[in-house]
Amino acid sequence: MATPLMPHATAAWLVDNTGLSFSQIAEFCGIHILEVQAMADDMTGSKYTGRDPVHAGELSMDEIEKGQADEDYVLKMSKGPEQVRRTKGPRYTPVSKRQDKPDGIAWLLRNHPEISDGAICKLIGTTRNTITAIRERSHWNIAEIQPKDPVTLGLTSQRELDAIVNRAAKKAGIDNSAADDARLGTDREALIEELRAERTEAARKAEAALNGEEESAVKPELTADTLFKKTGE
Repeated sequence: MATPLMPHATAAWLVDNTGLSFSQIAEFCGIHILEVQAMADDMTGSKYTGRDPVHAGELSMDEIEKGQADEDYVLKMSKGPEQVRRTKGPRYTPVSKRQDKPDGIAWLLRNHPEISDGAICKLIGTTRNTITAIRERSHWNIAEIQPKDPVTLGLTSQRELDAIVNRAAKKAGIDNSAADDARLGTDREALIEELRAERTEAARKAEAALNGEEESAVKPELTADTLFKKTGE
C-alpha cells in the first residue's frame, strides 16, 4: 500500500488537525500505532513539523471526513503529482568519495584519452571544468592528484568502465584487441620456443639412450664357455 512521502510529518499533521483515530492515521501513514499515540501525547511531536497531505495532493478532505465519520473506514491515498526524477547530469557520489574524483579523472585521461569529457562526467559524476583543469594541470590541487583506477576507488563499476571504454574505442576506430593480441603473440612465441627446446632435449636424450643400447649390443656376450676359457688360461 502506498504511503505519504513524509509519513511521520503527515501523521503529526493529521493528529493535530483531524479527528481521525490513531489506527486510521497509523495505517494511512504506514507507521506503528504507538508512534501515533506518542505524537498525540507530545512525546515526539516536537521532532516533526507537520506536513499537510491535502495540500500535497496525497489525501482529500472527503476522505478525511469519511474517516472521521466512521472509525473503521480505511483512508485511500490520492494520486499525488508525479515525482520528477533526475535522468540527466552527473551521478551522485557519496561525500566520502568525492575527494577521490580527481585521481580517477587523471587515470582516465592518462589511460583512455579516447573517452569524451561527457562520458567521464557521467561515469564519475564530475564537471567538464574539473576535467579540463586536470588535463591542463591548472587544478588547484594538481600537486596532490595521483592517477588511480576509478573502479578501485569505488567511483564506478568495472562493467560500466569497460562499456564506456569499448564504446569510445569503437567510435574512435580503435581496436582494443590489438594490445591483447600483441601480448598473446609474445606469450605464444615464448611458449613455442620453450616447447622447441623441450623437444630438442628429448630427442637428444633419446639418441643418447639409443647409442647406449647399440654399444651394449656390440659388446661380446659373456658366456660360460668364454668364462671357462679365460679361467683355464
